[in-house]
Amino acid sequence: MQQPISLTEHSSAASQITPETDNRRFIIFITIVATLGGFLFGFDSGVINGTVDGLQQAFMSDSAGTGFNVASMLLGCAIGAFFAGRLADIYGRKNILLAAAICFVISAWGSGIADSSLTFVIYRILGGLAVGAASVMAPAYISEVAPARYRGMLTTVQQIAIIFGLFMAFISNYLLAEFAGASTALLWFDFAAWRWMFWMELLPAVLFLLMLLFIPESPRFLVIAGKHAAAGDVLCRLYGQHTAQIKLQDIQQSLLHKQPPKLADLLDRGGKLRRIVWVGIGLATFQQLVGINVVFYYGAVLWQAVGFSESDALRINVISGGLSIAACVITLLLIDKIGRKPLLKWGSIGMTLTLAVMVLAFSNAAQDTTGRLILGEWGLIALISANAYVFFFNMSWGPVMWVMLGEMFPNQLRGSGLAVSGLAQWSSNFLITMTFPMLLSGIGLAGAYGLYTVGALISILFVIKMVHETKGTELEDMQG
Repeated sequence: MQQPISLTEHSSAASQITPETDNRRFIIFITIVATLGGFLFGFDSGVINGTVDGLQQAFMSDSAGTGFNVASMLLGCAIGAFFAGRLADIYGRKNILLAAAICFVISAWGSGIADSSLTFVIYRILGGLAVGAASVMAPAYISEVAPARYRGMLTTVQQIAIIFGLFMAFISNYLLAEFAGASTALLWFDFAAWRWMFWMELLPAVLFLLMLLFIPESPRFLVIAGKHAAAGDVLCRLYGQHTAQIKLQDIQQSLLHKQPPKLADLLDRGGKLRRIVWVGIGLATFQQLVGINVVFYYGAVLWQAVGFSESDALRINVISGGLSIAACVITLLLIDKIGRKPLLKWGSIGMTLTLAVMVLAFSNAAQDTTGRLILGEWGLIALISANAYVFFFNMSWGPVMWVMLGEMFPNQLRGSGLAVSGLAQWSSNFLITMTFPMLLSGIGLAGAYGLYTVGALISILFVIKMVHETKGTELEDMQG
């Protein structure tokens, strides 16, 4: 076992890690493998978008029932995110990702064969466990293997993977519905197209499971588990022998005289939640209170509600997915240069303005005899504003929230901090998703989006007052 070095040596160790010492190809490879979990996170979240009509027809559900069918996955996400964070401190980051991959495979198959709402919900909750686990573990794993100078960029790849997964789910849904004639029409082997939408997820899920076998465990977990030699071997593969010794000593020093990680670490000496934990909960919650997943989960329903056909609505989803990827690429190029906080602040400002324009458009819409909104001249304004809103989200809160959650907690708190923050994120996601159909029939689109506008406005103040920059800071130097 390496002996811990002094605090003076510890504070300067990071400066000895140079671009020439790290194995960038290997780091990029394991980042890509980890972000397959993000791709599945996105695909599994987005695939439901094109299946709502099929679920209503197959299971004869009302608006509340449909809302629960769509949102049921999020219950599993909340549970999966919470327990993944804690279990990862016991069994390791890689093993939790492997368990998530198995759940993805089972859920994709089961959601397509479900013959009742209950069966469907069970399989979707299982998929939710996988999504929740992948959502917190993939960025945490990447943060724990990537050098600080481009850690933000690599962790942002996770959000690109999520959006690319959403994008591919939208394209898959659109093509399958077009080929069959409608999402409810029969396709191959006399199964409805909406069932095949779920089964398409099997391909990336199996690939994720197989590729995970080729990546190492997080060196920081290995030190927590007392496996210092194994941690040193992984660090050698990541950074080279000389830098590996420095990093191993850094990690040991950050955990010196510490007990094994536990939930109680989140409390200060007075028994109150630490400020850093409140920041994590706030980041996780505000990411959902702006209403972004209404667009992701109900995009087709939303655009049909204002007069677009199912085909047009699914095509709009594809456009939104493409814009989301472009926004994430911008963030990838900027996050390690200008930092996390500026992106969050300007993203909140942009979302507040574009959501306000959408509320104005929906408020000025007329209604036909069936109650469907007719936007008229406001249609183009609403469409542009909605896509601008998606763009602002995906160049700010979409990727940056996950980057910060993966890196902002000290080593001792990371698993527990992610557990609590992940629970807050997915619980908020469930609340927003579950209530949207009821808001739609109760206070209408203008009222629902008015609430999301208020959430975006408050998030500006939260970022200014509570969030501290983490750009370029080594994980061992994060303060709790």
